[in-house]
Amino acid sequence: MQNDSQIGRNFFERNTVIIARELLGMHLVKIEHGIRIEGIINETEAYCGEKDLGCHAKAGRTPRTNVMYGPAGHAYVYFTYGMHWLLNFVTEDENFPAAVLIRSVIPIKGIEIIAQRRQGRPQSSWTDGPAKLCQAFNIDGQFNGYDLCKPGAILYAKFGDPIADINVTTSPRVGLNNVPEPWKSKPWRFYTHPDFIQNGGLK
Repeated sequence: MQNDSQIGRNFFERNTVIIARELLGMHLVKIEHGIRIEGIINETEAYCGEKDLGCHAKAGRTPRTNVMYGPAGHAYVYFTYGMHWLLNFVTEDENFPAAVLIRSVIPIKGIEIIAQRRQGRPQSSWTDGPAKLCQAFNIDGQFNGYDLCKPGAILYAKFGDPIADINVTTSPRVGLNNVPEPWKSKPWRFYTHPDFIQNGGLK
């Protein structure tokens, strides 16, 4: 049985940049022992194929990138800096390695669990980064390759309220300082304008 408003595979089988933009306002959901942890996606980045020198797939198909070459709608979860897990959604056609990095969410359910996992941090910074949200949602390498679209999934994305272009900002992707142009400056980072969030635009 499909979860409520769960995003299906056909959504992810499209252009990665378009998906990265359209994921703003959608919800990330994790079910733990029947408890729902949920947040509204408010920042993403697109990574598009072997030619994209900012993408892991620039090195070709490796044990690390293998999931990116698989079917769309699966999770690509990788370890970085020896301490952080990051969550991506695999996109486009099989054998074309592309994914959207989920950089930030606004928590709306499971607040007590998130608060415990992010103890000592102000609420505004609980999930405002890709490693932070993985810690808050307890997402690690066991979810690498996880099918986000399968019936009964415990990690998935669901439809939310679309966000108008006027409330969305784009910029180059974060942390690509040593990546050559034009990939360094591709405006493939999408995020909701801070004023929109502060004014209650994401609830």
